[in-house]
Amino acid sequence: MNGTDGVDGSKKVVQGFFEAVSENRLADLPRFMAADVVDHNKIIHGEADEPGAAFEGLRQQAEALAPLTVQVDELIGEGDRVVARVTQRGVHSAAHPRMPDPTGRSFEVEAIWIFTLDDGKITEIRAVSDRLGLFLQLGWAWPQTD
Repeated sequence: MNGTDGVDGSKKVVQGFFEAVSENRLADLPRFMAADVVDHNKIIHGEADEPGAAFEGLRQQAEALAPLTVQVDELIGEGDRVVARVTQRGVHSAAHPRMPDPTGRSFEVEAIWIFTLDDGKITEIRAVSDRLGLFLQLGWAWPQTD
């Protein structure tokens, strides 16, 4: 269910979510995301995807990659889902628990985000992005996993 506004309303929620992130209005995220939202998007291996962890994950990324902006290039909606093709830009300007020391280098990468919405709020996030491009632009070594 998307609430009373259907797919168009869901697209507005997703657009508002990206505007809040891009304008560093993270306190506004509860207007767009359910308290128990699950974010399966991993910028670095090992980030939590339990309910509600998305708020802290987004805060850490916004701080580490400031100024972080997400330009919405395309929105497609069907049923309870909205897909966003976006361009993400930022600078590795601060520390993050799962990122190397800040490099001060900037990046620009494309990503596809898939949102599930219920009652006018984002309940689940999945995303794929150009992580190789991100790592190369920021000068990071490829992460090793066990």
